[in-house]
Amino acid sequence: MEDLHCWRCGASLAELTPPIERRDECPACRAQLYVCRFCEFYDTRVAKHCREPVADEVKDKDRANFCGYFKPNPHAYSPADQTGAHKARSELDALFGGAASTSSSSSSASDALNKLFGKD
Repeated sequence: MEDLHCWRCGASLAELTPPIERRDECPACRAQLYVCRFCEFYDTRVAKHCREPVADEVKDKDRANFCGYFKPNPHAYSPADQTGAHKARSELDALFGGAASTSSSSSSASDALNKLFGKD
């Protein structure tokens, strides 16, 4: 299991002995491993999210189950895409005049309000 990584956090599962059993958990994040999301047949583009045509449907894809077709997928982990968030943040900064530190912007806003209402 040297090339397997947790489907949730990406931690190495090299210390586990094969095969993965229903009660096995990730040593880093304690996620259950015998789950649909960690299976080679898991595919959100097909009905019931499973490419195995005779497998029983499992409702909760993140919880351990008793599927007899389970086969660990070494490519199940995909890190969250941060590029969209960074792009959105930079567009907001450009729209509203750049990123300012919270403490300086709140104190300058307070100073502006005090000046506006004559409280110096």
